[in-house]
This record gives sequence, C-alpha cells and structure tokens, in this order.
Amino acid sequence: MPKEILSYYLKNRDSQIRLGFQIALQCAPFLKRLKVSCVITMDAGLYGTLEKIFRGMDIAWHCLSQSEGKCLILFYRPLQMEEYLSEGKVRALLREYGYGGMDLEEMLDRLSGRIRAFSGKGMGFPHEIGAFLGYPVEDVRGFIENEGQKYLMIGYWKVYNDLACARVTFKEYDRAKNCAVNEFLIGKSIREIAL
Repeated sequence: MPKEILSYYLKNRDSQIRLGFQIALQCAPFLKRLKVSCVITMDAGLYGTLEKIFRGMDIAWHCLSQSEGKCLILFYRPLQMEEYLSEGKVRALLREYGYGGMDLEEMLDRLSGRIRAFSGKGMGFPHEIGAFLGYPVEDVRGFIENEGQKYLMIGYWKVYNDLACARVTFKEYDRAKNCAVNEFLIGKSIREIAL
C-alpha cells in the first residue's frame, strides 16, 4: 500500500474519516472474521463515534485503558469471543491469571485493570492479552516462557510454535488488510467492509 495513501488518510482533517480508515487498516482481519478480536489506540475524543460506526452490527467494544487523550479499545463479537474464551486451552491459560469463574464483561474489566496496573508500573501489557486477541495459546506461553525472546518469526505476533500455520495466517491477514483498505478507499463503510 503506497505510503502516500496511508499518510493522506491518517492525517485527514475529518476525524471520522481518519478513524474509519484506522479501523479498516488495523482491524481488517477481525472485520473479515479471521480474528476473534482486535485492539487499536485512538483519540479518546472520538470514542462516542464508535456507536455511529458500529450501530446495528454484532460488534462490541471495550475501553481497556485511557491516558493522555488516547484510549486502547478492544473490538470483538460477543458470542464468538465467549465461545473462544471457553475453549479448553484458552480457558486454562486465563485461569492461571485469575480469570476463572467470570463472565465476559468481568474478564474484560479484569483485563482493563491489569493493563492499567502494568502501564502504571511501566511494564507494557499483561501477557494474557494475547489470549484475548486470539493468538495461539502455545505462542502466548512461548512468549511468557522466553520473555519475548527466541521466537521463530515475528509478524502479527511472535511465533514460538507451528511456523507454517503462522505464515499462512499472516498472509491471510495481509490479504484481509489489503481488501478492507481498498474497500474503504472506494467508499465502503465499515459496515459494508465487515462480513
């Protein structure tokens, strides 16, 4: 994708166009149902715009943290997210970090609290965020055990297991991104881009 297009849309004076482009660019694999969720950092002043963008869609969002005029937003489809988080390996990993016996909203509130606590200590993100983003559990565990080092490949996440599968997934994500951005550029709304 040409840098000029990225620059134009990310610097556009119309904040709603800028936000729509950001969502199409950064959330494409989620919008195209290849991922269970996605996160973006956006201007806190635009948070109210999300209702207009996603009205009537099966997409929900949760503010994970907010500081210095920015907020970190998790987008997800509630039914798919609940289903995913209840899978055995994912549930076991999250239980290790204190997420046992919680419904989805309670889990997201706990994740938000942990993100704020980690940020306050200058520690980045709690490792379990990878599970909420649909990263393979083996790769989340690999990241934790190797302290972010000794990975096989880096792309949409750091890969520690099944390199072939990750390569295929990353290519699918790239295709989704190109598709979503091109659809946005020809005037489609986020509703039309999302499957």
